[in-house]
Amino acid sequence: MLDSLITSQTRVKLLLKFFLNPAMSSYLRGLESEFKESTNGIRIELNRLEKANMLTSCNKGNRKYYSANTQHPLFTEIKSIVSKYVGVDKIIESIVGNVGNVEEVYIGGQLAKGLDTNIIDVFLVGNNIDEVYLLNKIHKVEKILKRKIRHLIIKPGNKENFFESNAEDKLLVWTT
Repeated sequence: MLDSLITSQTRVKLLLKFFLNPAMSSYLRGLESEFKESTNGIRIELNRLEKANMLTSCNKGNRKYYSANTQHPLFTEIKSIVSKYVGVDKIIESIVGNVGNVEEVYIGGQLAKGLDTNIIDVFLVGNNIDEVYLLNKIHKVEKILKRKIRHLIIKPGNKENFFESNAEDKLLVWTT
């Protein structure tokens, strides 16, 4: 969907990177290694997005770091489009409904870093979660999104220990 509206795959990757997780910032060479693309193509798209005021930048040492401009008038809409593109909205719709007492939902792994992936890691924090119903919902969403969803249920009392021992990036996408 998004890639049919925006013909530059590099621009799509940059929108995912910065608008899926607005707390993310990155510099040109870091993006080059993540995207496995030439710095020239990435630089062109970064400049276009910065000129459109969709990205902000700051210098730290000899590196120029970019991040989403959360003050941009279209920030909320772009973030919503990006979330829908990767299927976060479908996951939340299906999971939070009737599976139990879900307090928070996090996305982890590559997607939390703003990288498009075929595997979505979902962490549910809550009690009394009906795993059979949850698996049924996950299988339905996987067919719609054409992506694999891995889930993990975390008891609220174990959340801090789990997140401390698992240092991978996590993105809070829903809370009560």
